[in-house]
Amino acid sequence: MYELIRRLTLKQITMEQLPVFLVALTIAELFYKFHSFLLETAGFLVTWYALGALYAALKARLSPVRDQRAP
Repeated sequence: MYELIRRLTLKQITMEQLPVFLVALTIAELFYKFHSFLLETAGFLVTWYALGALYAALKARLSPVRDQRAP
């Protein structure tokens, strides 16, 4: 968690990670009823990771391809 906050800019945290975090938190709160704090926390973290990976893949696929050649 420390590395996440240290390496990302405030804009990246608020525009990219915060929405994914909130969606994962909502999913965990609504659907994960394991009656164990540890299991529900693990489920939340796995959900956050999976949604973050999905967001990164969609962002990479939908972003315009930049020309790598020098002008």
